[in-house]
Amino acid sequence: MFWKRKKDKPGKYRCSECGEIHKNWPALTYNSPTPYFALTESEKETIGELTSDFCIIEYEGQTDRFIRVVLRLKVNDYHDTLEYGLWVSLSEKSFKDYYENFESNNHEVSYFGWLSNYLPDYDNSQSVPMTVFTKEGNDRPEIAPHEDFDHQLVTDYYHGISKKEAEKRIHDMLKNVG
Repeated sequence: MFWKRKKDKPGKYRCSECGEIHKNWPALTYNSPTPYFALTESEKETIGELTSDFCIIEYEGQTDRFIRVVLRLKVNDYHDTLEYGLWVSLSEKSFKDYYENFESNNHEVSYFGWLSNYLPDYDNSQSVPMTVFTKEGNDRPEIAPHEDFDHQLVTDYYHGISKKEAEKRIHDMLKNVG
């Protein structure tokens, strides 16, 4: 889902999926993991498979598996969080377990995964280890970076960012979409 800022009303956003105006912050979403995005159109047709919640890339001798997740960054001087719609890679075993229980409303487990999107505000964001938490009620899983990993995203996750920084990120994403 991408959001476009309504030009005549600051602080309001038009959703590109439903077309409605929302006054809350948009989620910064990625339609695919970066490795899928980097494939040629021909490769996407032959070795890639992408749905709204799952992605598989079958290279010769290796299969990469990804699921869609949510990351919420605390905003220190505001009442809301900055939400990202991202992708993580999972092992074959974890991916299979998640896939087989995807429709279950009571499947609450955690998996190890690697963040699989390039985030423009962070260097080497695709190499950040994550814990993936599935949620009761079948909502998208949430992720949390490993606290002992030395990366600015980890620092921001555990210590928060400013409202000004969150709004800058939203503005930058909307500028690149619309």
